[in-house]
Amino acid sequence: MTGHIKAWYKESESWKGGHYSLDILEPYCKTGRLLDAGCGGGKYALPLCMRGFDVVAVDVSLNALRMTGERSTSLNLDIVLLSSNIYQMPFSDGSFDVIWCYGVLQHLLLKERESAISEFRRLLRKDGLLFIEVMGDGDMRYGGYEVEPDTFSRKNGIVYHYFNRTELEELLCGFSYRISESRKEKKFNGKSYMRHMISVVAKKLVVP
Repeated sequence: MTGHIKAWYKESESWKGGHYSLDILEPYCKTGRLLDAGCGGGKYALPLCMRGFDVVAVDVSLNALRMTGERSTSLNLDIVLLSSNIYQMPFSDGSFDVIWCYGVLQHLLLKERESAISEFRRLLRKDGLLFIEVMGDGDMRYGGYEVEPDTFSRKNGIVYHYFNRTELEELLCGFSYRISESRKEKKFNGKSYMRHMISVVAKKLVVP
């Protein structure tokens, strides 16, 4: 296991939990077998399960899986947990209706990102849906020790990649997709900074 992946074991010890809006799902799907690819402490896996999805959650961090398991048990939620990276997963082809991958691809190196998208394509059923959110290259956090183009390593060993629309379009070969960008100004100590996030809703294309 490479160093930037191992770094998540340490990072997960400080996670607080909580979850964010799932409104992006509304126009597309309401039920089905869903893979939370990089579940962390369960901030998405838990509410996704509450909404009626049959959730399978994977993460490289055993701390993250333990946290998700404890939270799901306390809420009487039935979530399947598995220790795995997201670019080489032990599931059969066409195992899922939906794959949810928020805030995860940005922490992988180029070959890993490409392999992850390839895995998502393999694991989705016909007309399966893929939901992604990543940091954009206009984000205030951009920068650091560059290990690959637009990819930086921080002191904790975790890598951060900052995406652009063209790159995502190239990655999403084999999908039809809608890409949306969000730029929000934040102020800290009287100074203005930009948060740049990119979201994707993609549908697996079936080759005749």
